Amino acid sequence: MSTYAQKKGFAATLWDYLTTVDHKKIAILYLVTGGLFFILGGIEALVIRIQLAVPENDFISAGLYNEVLTMHGTTMIFLAAMPLLFAFMNAVVPLQIGARDVAFPFLNSLGFWLFFFGGLFLNLSWFLGGAPDAGWTSYASLSLASPGHGIDFYVLGLQISGAGTLIAGINFLVTIINMRAPGMTYMRMPLFTWTTFVASALILFAFPPLTVGLFLMMFDRLFGANFFDVAAGGNTIIWEHLFWIFGHPEVYILVLPAFGIFSDIFSTFSRKRLFGYSSMVFATVLIGFLGFMVWAHHMFTTGLGPIANAIFAVATMAIAVPTGVKIFNWLLTMWGGSIKFTTPMLYAVGFIPSFVAGGVTGVMNAAAAADYQYHDSYFVVAHFHYVIIGGVVLAILAATHFYWPKMFGTMLNETLGKITFWLFFIGFHLTFFIQHFLGLMGMPRRVWTFLPGQGFETGNLVSSIGAGFMAAGVIVLLLNIVITSVKNEKVGNDPWGDGRTIEWAIPSPPPFYNFKQTPLVRGLDTWWIEKMEGKKELTPAEPLGDIHMPNSSILPFVMSLGLFVAAFGAMYQVDDKPWAIPVLIIGMLITLGAMFLRSVIDDHGYHIHKEDLLKDGEKGVKA
Repeated sequence: MSTYAQKKGFAATLWDYLTTVDHKKIAILYLVTGGLFFILGGIEALVIRIQLAVPENDFISAGLYNEVLTMHGTTMIFLAAMPLLFAFMNAVVPLQIGARDVAFPFLNSLGFWLFFFGGLFLNLSWFLGGAPDAGWTSYASLSLASPGHGIDFYVLGLQISGAGTLIAGINFLVTIINMRAPGMTYMRMPLFTWTTFVASALILFAFPPLTVGLFLMMFDRLFGANFFDVAAGGNTIIWEHLFWIFGHPEVYILVLPAFGIFSDIFSTFSRKRLFGYSSMVFATVLIGFLGFMVWAHHMFTTGLGPIANAIFAVATMAIAVPTGVKIFNWLLTMWGGSIKFTTPMLYAVGFIPSFVAGGVTGVMNAAAAADYQYHDSYFVVAHFHYVIIGGVVLAILAATHFYWPKMFGTMLNETLGKITFWLFFIGFHLTFFIQHFLGLMGMPRRVWTFLPGQGFETGNLVSSIGAGFMAAGVIVLLLNIVITSVKNEKVGNDPWGDGRTIEWAIPSPPPFYNFKQTPLVRGLDTWWIEKMEGKKELTPAEPLGDIHMPNSSILPFVMSLGLFVAAFGAMYQVDDKPWAIPVLIIGMLITLGAMFLRSVIDDHGYHIHKEDLLKDGEKGVKA
């Protein structure tokens, strides 16, 4: 294996990334792939807003609009927001707890490639007869009636991708429980690690209901079962329950890591310990717990009855309490602090009013009687985007600027970063704030066009102009990334100068073994404690010795590729294509063959010797 810092040719680099099990390289894979899907989902959003900019527009057809709408939501939730958060979890969490990698490096790689091939399969629907068109929630009454294979791409793509997410969640749970450095008690973990921990627990319990629902729909669509077909004795509402038992915790799977990112940013750039750390931890756990008790607030209008509606309304309102605790803790962290308005801090400060607005409209939606009016109107669209963009996307953009130097060893331009922030932030509020009023005026969501003279013209035009501002902000960010990468000006361990947690104590980017010696964690914000005592390095918890590292492997890629191939066979066998069953069998044989190889290969990894660590220092070692 060549030195960590050595430059490689394109083919060697490609092979390196196809076979890597290093959490830092997997983080880059998630960042690049999730970023591409984010751009794709953004283009789909722009198409929606162009179509709705003026009344009776025929920019795209009604059928294509349904496909674009469905793919925008599905792409943004499953293929952009979650993978981008996984990118930062992979890059940062093992470093924050003093680990050399995640607990299961091989499974970490498998989780990424499953996500990649699931997302690729879903988006190939555009070129193979039409994309799914039943909305991102894919309600059974619409899905079963949808012609073509669009919904089959949705079902099989999300099955493959969801398996990768479940694997990643289990991996982070085990990593955080078992691989914390000495002294890193649970109540000394950084907030980003804590929120990753709770979000991973939510993944463990939330994804199985979605998997069950997708399996049942697959059997209905591909094998003639009738789980959801009312005419044949099925129950279409069961899909809604299964989807939302997953779908509401999913909101917190996305939002909690965002809270963790902002918590670390607030304390770093206020130059203060996070206010009320213990209450933040308990609020995080409570949000995770309550997140499973509110799913039916998406179903107030399905006829569950007043008792069920009341119970879910109260539970939904209760979840605002721990979230409110967090808001006040962030404000009090800044209170009296020595605040630096860096680009990440701008996102963090902008996040507070944006997310509060999303939370307030959430409490409004939680009142079942009022929800009968808000339901399926643009008010709900506005609420949802204030939560997801005002919470999650702002956090992803903040983390991109905050952790970029740690991941790549270079600093994104601050001036361009601030331009990105203002364009995106203004564009976001222009786009979605006015949609609250469009909804209250009666504009239904998921409509292809609207008639003139209904009072919707100005609101929709303003909303579409705002979307253009957001797109401009993302373009500036991409320019920033290109310029930074070309300049390639290297930065030190702690480029912000105010790092508090131990990832800022090691080189940027970190060597592939992370820590020469496992650090000793001496309290909350350990690196800050060491710096205040005038130390240049972390206190080690062990003497310098050999380091054991896992081998790279192409098998995760091959396993995922096999499922990708098999999905085509499973889907087209319903059309009696003569090649479909052989393709299904070949795909499954590829996956099972790779699994068998993994079980018989004697893979004990390799050792980095103490002498090499001493000789090569932080530049990297021959292994």
